[in-house]
Amino acid sequence: MSVRVHEGDLAELPVGDQGVAPPWPGDMDGLVYVRRTPWTGAEPALFVHGLGGAATNWTDLMGLLADRLDGEAVDLPGFGHSPPPAAGRYRVSVHARAVVDLLDRQGRGPVHLFGNSLGGAVSTRVAAWRPDLVKTLTLVSPALPNLKRQKGSDPRLPLLLLPGVSSLAARKLAEQSPEARAKAVLQLCYGDPTKVHPARLVEAAEEVARRNGLPHAQDAFMLSLRGLVGSYLQRGSKGLWAQAATVRTPTLLVWGDRDRLVDPALAPKALRTFPDARLLMLPGVGHVAQMETPDVVARAFLGMLDELAERRASR
Repeated sequence: MSVRVHEGDLAELPVGDQGVAPPWPGDMDGLVYVRRTPWTGAEPALFVHGLGGAATNWTDLMGLLADRLDGEAVDLPGFGHSPPPAAGRYRVSVHARAVVDLLDRQGRGPVHLFGNSLGGAVSTRVAAWRPDLVKTLTLVSPALPNLKRQKGSDPRLPLLLLPGVSSLAARKLAEQSPEARAKAVLQLCYGDPTKVHPARLVEAAEEVARRNGLPHAQDAFMLSLRGLVGSYLQRGSKGLWAQAATVRTPTLLVWGDRDRLVDPALAPKALRTFPDARLLMLPGVGHVAQMETPDVVARAFLGMLDELAERRASR
């Protein structure tokens, strides 16, 4: 099944508080830090952030879906409040194993699994490895293999893969204020930076300042980036595209056409590759649609649930 979804066909959201919510509370859960919406006995969900991100990237979407999902958002090893992984390994498979271990230990599966960017690659691998743990899969700009430099991207980004250059870049970034660094990242990730709420900019700056004092922060970003690119070179059954083709879980793909980090041109290929997929392309939106247009992503997800319910009823 391959379906393109249009905004006019999305489910409606109940009207509620439109204010900016603070990050959901959390604590250590085994080897990773997890943030949670209040438990209601609803269906379980797990949210996995992207490269350089954290569980707080999902605050607004989790809030919009809190009446339908018992949401948890994980800080991948080395990110957010989670400690670095054993032996300092930051490969996609290591992050995927951390997600699998969390779900196995909790016994919450199958869950509605959400992933953005690196988290999309991680979630794809989890769904391929352990279909018993995944009820639906929602991928926002998933970082699937693509070694071509996309039009409009920063030509300096590939240089970060070089150890000497990455260290120099880290020193240059350290010279900037947390506010400047946070603003630059959000401008890169949003299709329309004017949509960044001032409160979210303050939160991002505070997180940059906090992570500046962590000895593993640079390694978590740089080595995860290299691990992600390394996964692009894997062939055969270990390749991410090959694993995506084995995912039978109903899959929702969400892409912004102003994404400067994961090429939107990959979206049609992803739609063809995941066996039970539907694709929503968002005009004017960037790399983090769950932050830039959380209401639209929530409606698309609820629309998929409605479609699946209708499919079951017709059978």
